Amino acid sequence: MTKLPIKNIERHLLSDDWATLHRIDYDYKFDDETWRTVSHECYNRGDGTAILLYNIKKGTVVLTKQFRMPIFENNKAESMSIEVCAGALDKNEDPETCIIREVEEEVGYRISKATLVLQAYMSPGAMTEKLYLFTAEISEELKFDAGGGLESENEEIEVLEIKFNDALKMIDNREIIDAKTIMFLQYAALQSIFD
Repeated sequence: MTKLPIKNIERHLLSDDWATLHRIDYDYKFDDETWRTVSHECYNRGDGTAILLYNIKKGTVVLTKQFRMPIFENNKAESMSIEVCAGALDKNEDPETCIIREVEEEVGYRISKATLVLQAYMSPGAMTEKLYLFTAEISEELKFDAGGGLESENEEIEVLEIKFNDALKMIDNREIIDAKTIMFLQYAALQSIFD
């Protein structure tokens, strides 16, 4: 492993509530051989999972719609976000186990397995979170509940089943603005899942 040009790392706790926020001060050696002291805030909320659920027979994908406070803070008009099913990993939890549970809670499908297709940092300039991105084919027989999320987690999730081509158009017209969902839909198009 290459030695990284970083030393004198100091972490300063700024918040330790739902997740942990640190200001990290460190010395970094730049390409011009100078060492400079740099500070960054780093938000650690753990890792997460997300899944694209698709029905080949119907040519549809299952998405969710829910209120997102960070989007509201940025642009109130966009705060009802259309996204793939997703969730945060519990400590030491396997990503596939997590996403299977989230599918049951959020959208009411019972799947037994999911295929890991991508791993990605969604906001590496500020967050430590790595997302494990899965796909799974579904059918009507796997639907056992209306979904909607957990009241204990203050979730109120609308379940949407959308024609795949319509979902792609929703990216173009900015109805879908969630990065992981855009990645998934473009992945499905590149992989010709519905061809």
